Amino acid sequence: MGKQNKVRVGDVAPDFTLPDQAGRPVRLRDLIGERTVVLYFYPKDQTPGCTLEARAFRDSYEKFTAQGAEVVGVSSDSVRSHRRFATRHQLPFLLLSDRGGVVRERYGVEKTLGLVPGRVSYVIDRSGVIRHVYSSQLLATRHSRAALDVLSRLSGHGAPA
Repeated sequence: MGKQNKVRVGDVAPDFTLPDQAGRPVRLRDLIGERTVVLYFYPKDQTPGCTLEARAFRDSYEKFTAQGAEVVGVSSDSVRSHRRFATRHQLPFLLLSDRGGVVRERYGVEKTLGLVPGRVSYVIDRSGVIRHVYSSQLLATRHSRAALDVLSRLSGHGAPA
């Protein structure tokens, strides 16, 4: 458990390039600067918890964009799996395919019970600094709420309505 270096609040977010659900390469550094990025790692497409989490981000997507943020989901599923998942649940945000788990490892997202890929969300400001980390395998829908709360505090607008 100790060999991974966890990315923490105050760290610069490690850059990476991964394919999205359309197969296009997406570089984190290209998203940062334009917007705040809510980067969330999740275990697997089409599973109950991950579907609830993705739908929670989808249902709040307009609130994220209104706060100047972009939502980006990452799992080790294939581009094709992401495309099906995004289409089936009308997900308006990017899903990135981290097939070998390299980016997950770079961020230090640990496995639950050593088996299930972790569920961790990061709020990365426009300068590329991690402003918030939220980790909960079981409270899947709380990830989007926690991220929105942080975005409201960062923008000085208090809690979202």
